[in-house]
Amino acid sequence: MKSPRIALIHATPLAIEPIVAAFGRLWPEARITNLLDDSLSADLAAEGRLSEAMIGRFLTLGRYVHGSGADAILFTCSAFGPAIEATAAALPIPVLKPNEAMLDEALAAGSRVGLIATFGPSIPALKTELEDMARAKKQAVQVATRTLPDALAALQQGDGATHDRLIAAAAETLMPCDALVLGQFSMATAARLIPAKPGCRVLTSPDSAVMRLKDTLRG
Repeated sequence: MKSPRIALIHATPLAIEPIVAAFGRLWPEARITNLLDDSLSADLAAEGRLSEAMIGRFLTLGRYVHGSGADAILFTCSAFGPAIEATAAALPIPVLKPNEAMLDEALAAGSRVGLIATFGPSIPALKTELEDMARAKKQAVQVATRTLPDALAALQQGDGATHDRLIAAAAETLMPCDALVLGQFSMATAARLIPAKPGCRVLTSPDSAVMRLKDTLRG
């Protein structure tokens, strides 16, 4: 029996390495493919909202990889929740939002959640997604957020050390919390710099997403 084929759809090349590394560590048997459209984030930032045309582009990408034999799809950019939901509704295979599994784990950890992102439009989408999930679970949640555009700029310039250091420093300002969420795939490398705190889980999108897909497809 062939291993499942997972299509990874990216809006930035910065997301590719962290998720490929997570599959290598946690589910190396999976067959992964990468599809990148790096105009998506720039177009969203320029337009300032998630338009019907943008949702249509996600449907096109999802149908393409489904037609290419994908058993499941993972989107890796956190700013496009409604577009990913529309794609999931249109396809007969599992379609996972980038932070869906991680946010489930955050709510399981407790009611105080710290949320960090380096791409500004990700924060409203992530906060709304987390609050909607909490409401569905009838769970109270308090969300504190930080946006770090300087960290993203550093990473884009190849300075991963500064990127990780800025995220770790911001994490300290959100303590105490039950879960600290690094809201983008490209942020996963910073987790190793965040000191362990009793009662606080540090969560990254790639690890949570890979384990959710593994559990889903292995039944």
